[in-house]
Amino acid sequence: MARLLFVTMTSLDGYVADTSGGFEWAAPDREVHAFVNDLSRSVGTFVCGRRLHEVMRYWDTAPTSAASGDEDDGREDAEGAEGAEDAAVMADFAGIWQAADKVVHSRSLESVSSPRTRLERSFDPAALARFVAEADRDVSIGGPTLAAEALRAGIVDEVHVLRSPVIVGGGTAALQDGIRLPLTLLEARSFAGGTTYSRYAVRR
Repeated sequence: MARLLFVTMTSLDGYVADTSGGFEWAAPDREVHAFVNDLSRSVGTFVCGRRLHEVMRYWDTAPTSAASGDEDDGREDAEGAEGAEDAAVMADFAGIWQAADKVVHSRSLESVSSPRTRLERSFDPAALARFVAEADRDVSIGGPTLAAEALRAGIVDEVHVLRSPVIVGGGTAALQDGIRLPLTLLEARSFAGGTTYSRYAVRR
């Protein structure tokens, strides 16, 4: 049975972007990136708003296989090995992203040109709930504004939060005001770089 997942990466104080709109502080290291890849493997459709769609467009054409680098020089130093591992993790996510369908909700975009992507002008929680019920793979909803509508409608099954070890003091909140939901903690872990992860089921 497919689930509707809300997965977000935030600062310690709960923001997906700071007051200047930046989010470079949330860039995952290799360990976290590989973990996010594993979280995403069950997803058949990503649902997002305009801003997240624009951020994620890089992955539409990112390489899906890691370059091996200079094979002729025979160098296998630690730095080169680490670079190859980073490239492999990024290529892995690119393959996951490109294999999935995308639905972009926007009233301002005239069209979308990304592969396997369709544009929706309005968000209908009931229609999304029906889509998830009929899907054979999980659906992930991203972007705080769009996710807030799904959370308020009570159609989200799980909330996944990755918190970066940084306080940014304000910006765009991952969870908007006006949402009240009982949650059950299903999983928690921490990473070497200080990021923490929590997975919750929405109680109904």
